[in-house]
Amino acid sequence: MMADDLGFRIVGPCTGERRLVCWPTALVAYASLDKRIDVSDEAYLSAFTFGEDFRRHLDATGSTKSFDGVCGAEFVWFDIDREDKHTKQVDLEGARRDAARLCLFICERYSIDDDSLLVFFSGSKGFHIGLPTDLWQPTTSLLFNAVARRLAEGLAGAVQVVIDSGVFDKVRAFRAPNSRHPKTGLHKRWLSLDELMKLSVERIQELAREPLGFDVPTVSTRSDVAAGDWQETVKRVEHETEAVRDRRADPNRVSRLNRGTLDFIRDGAGSGDRHRLLFSAAANLAEFGCPVELAHELLTEAALDSGLSPSETRRQIDCGLNHSRKGNA
Repeated sequence: MMADDLGFRIVGPCTGERRLVCWPTALVAYASLDKRIDVSDEAYLSAFTFGEDFRRHLDATGSTKSFDGVCGAEFVWFDIDREDKHTKQVDLEGARRDAARLCLFICERYSIDDDSLLVFFSGSKGFHIGLPTDLWQPTTSLLFNAVARRLAEGLAGAVQVVIDSGVFDKVRAFRAPNSRHPKTGLHKRWLSLDELMKLSVERIQELAREPLGFDVPTVSTRSDVAAGDWQETVKRVEHETEAVRDRRADPNRVSRLNRGTLDFIRDGAGSGDRHRLLFSAAANLAEFGCPVELAHELLTEAALDSGLSPSETRRQIDCGLNHSRKGNA
């Protein structure tokens, strides 16, 4: 395994054991329907890749929890779901249209072919798009996942598409290609861009009853536009991170309860922003020295009403609390 090619794999529910893998090899195995894996299983791969510090953390703790080291990625992932947070009704056709519009925009902006992107029906409520980072070959860093999130949000926002920002948690588990969704029984099915644009959602769901092998795209060209977008985003994230650090170090700083925190407690959030807003609300509460139990009590109901699972809710609250306290240490 290369120094920055480490990742984790989960076989079974997302709460299962994180097993250390060579991430590119694992992706190819799922893409090629390797006989050593069973795609009838529920399965996940990490959204990001890691180095030896991740191996040491996993060996020492047996868990990915609290890992905050260097990361990178072979793809920047976009997760597009359309579920009403109140009625829980899914608008899969709306998600399909949004995914197609975003793909076309990315291809045009970065001057890449249709087959340079990885496009999937998730097997449930939406679609996943993978943008290969070989287009600009970014370096790994402590802030890589935050930069990837900001880049993805910017690209999606340019065509008014809402994405799920929870994908950009550093140790996020992301459904593996061709794996089977435990509730729908459908597979995470690869689609060509032409299929995404032209097929009905009923036909896509029909195709997802069976897995399909595909080739992981290789990108030999470089996009100066993509490289420029990434570097501008790096500068912005570094500047914002430094500003937060300086503000927290100011002895005269007065903590304020953000309007967003109050709004989240009262109204929750939509699927595209629920992870980020829950994290931010928890971090804001921590600035006031809010006890852990009280923070969970204040935020959990709204998070669950927003469609987050109990385990995701606990994790985002704890991450937000720990992030703020670490900054104040």
